[in-house]
Amino acid sequence: MKLAGVRAVLFDLDGTLADTAPDLARALNRVRAEQGLPPLPPEVARPHTSSGARGLLKAGFDIAPENEGYRALRERFLDFYQKELCVETRLFAGISELLAKIRVRKLPWGVVTNKGKRFTEPLLHLLSVDHLAACVVSGDSTPHIKPHPAPLLLAASLLAQPPADCVYVGDDLRDAQAARAAGMHFVAAGWGYHGEGGDPNAWDADAVIAHPREFLDLLS
Repeated sequence: MKLAGVRAVLFDLDGTLADTAPDLARALNRVRAEQGLPPLPPEVARPHTSSGARGLLKAGFDIAPENEGYRALRERFLDFYQKELCVETRLFAGISELLAKIRVRKLPWGVVTNKGKRFTEPLLHLLSVDHLAACVVSGDSTPHIKPHPAPLLLAASLLAQPPADCVYVGDDLRDAQAARAAGMHFVAAGWGYHGEGGDPNAWDADAVIAHPREFLDLLS
């Protein structure tokens, strides 16, 4: 499988570019501790990471945005997370090397995430990749979040590329849906969290790759 005509690469953040699950799980467990609850095991919290606060609070408290008390729990969770944003968070193995090779090929790359700007930009700085990204689109950069195509369309315009010439790499069903709606190629990150969407092979991706090193082999 080869992707023809790709002139820009866009990455999801949580579960694709960086393994943020440990720091998000710790913030969740700080809130659980305040509520007199034991820690949620990392393996239970991990699959919900790509769904952000909504998914993690559902896992930790079985609470949804429309429920009473959700907003207060969400604020506590986000405050704890912001204070310890990059303690255990790391780029996934192979991502640094992939980004270096993308730069050698003179392909612009960027980040499109549902994570709020107040977390995205400091986190990319702490991971030492903020100065390398040609664009960063956060969850509050447009009126809509993925699976709506607006964030991806904004990224394409910031890179001055037609959406059809961009490929989006993500680890969640919503990433696939957003890419399709935006008219972009989509590659599923087999190393990611996969969350509520389950099996990436069922997402109508152009390709599912097990490791970042496989990505460049897709480009013609």
